[in-house]
Amino acid sequence: MPEQAADDAASRHVPVLLARCLELLAPALSAPGAVMVDSTLGMGGHTEGVLRAFPHVRVVGLDRDPQALALAGRRLEQFGERFTPVHAIYDEINEVLADLGIAQVQGVLMDLGVSSLQLDEVERGFSYAKDAPLDMRMDATTGLTAADVLNEYDERAIARVLREYGEERFAPRIAKAIVRARAVQPLTRTAELVDIVRASIPAAARATGGHPAKRTFQALRIEVNGELEVLERAVPASIEALAVGGRIVVEAYQSLEDRIVKRAFATGATSSAPPDLPVEPASHAPYLRLVTRGAEEADAEELARNPRSQSVRLRAAERLRPTPDHLRPRTNPRRAA
Repeated sequence: MPEQAADDAASRHVPVLLARCLELLAPALSAPGAVMVDSTLGMGGHTEGVLRAFPHVRVVGLDRDPQALALAGRRLEQFGERFTPVHAIYDEINEVLADLGIAQVQGVLMDLGVSSLQLDEVERGFSYAKDAPLDMRMDATTGLTAADVLNEYDERAIARVLREYGEERFAPRIAKAIVRARAVQPLTRTAELVDIVRASIPAAARATGGHPAKRTFQALRIEVNGELEVLERAVPASIEALAVGGRIVVEAYQSLEDRIVKRAFATGATSSAPPDLPVEPASHAPYLRLVTRGAEEADAEELARNPRSQSVRLRAAERLRPTPDHLRPRTNPRRAA
């Protein structure tokens, strides 16, 4: 059974830009006793690549999805104590490392967005292509579902979610149609939502830009899982987890995610001293070095091998020195509570 499960995970998940991720992490992971955190373990494709490429490295794999942890755990059990799975959200990285007795790590990898497992499991409700319950929770054991959002939020709140997280220009029309439909009966299925969205968007607009429900589903998924709020905390927290010389590699798949990553990296790679100071204080010098020039995209070869890499934006940075006190992030409020 374990061998079958491991084969299933490997066949269902082709890790995006694996070779490039390994290349970017290599200088940091060459250190003896190096530890890497895979903050979004999924089905373990990136972690397996790291464990095979760097035989001395230990990987701590985080995921909020218990199903993903179980599947990846069986896939990676061949590596024994070199792999440690943890049920956690990636903004809890420093608390997880403290629990494991690890002071700092040499690498952090973040592969953002919805995982292959979540897309492929129809009953999870992440896909607009097949009818399923309106769920969309990455951790199906807790929290609001997409149905809860659609049936309980008021019209203005629904429009805000669709506009801010889906960048959907027809958000008010879709929100109005949702409220009208739920007044007849609660929305429970993805197919119902797809029909509402399609009917709310003018025919001319539906002809371009992919599936008309794509932006709505993205927005609901982000809202249900608090993805952007978590990411705002997770990137600075992950940088704090890095030892000097350590590297962080992040793969984002939509502009809202990439903007957060870009901003956090830019903060670390830019002097925080006032521009009119004649001499830059050491405490204000950059603490990160950008390893990639802007965001890297998948080339034709990668796209042919893995269609899910189409929208990827990859960024990497290296820690130069500790973060100055005035720029250090606050404690994770969810853990501190």
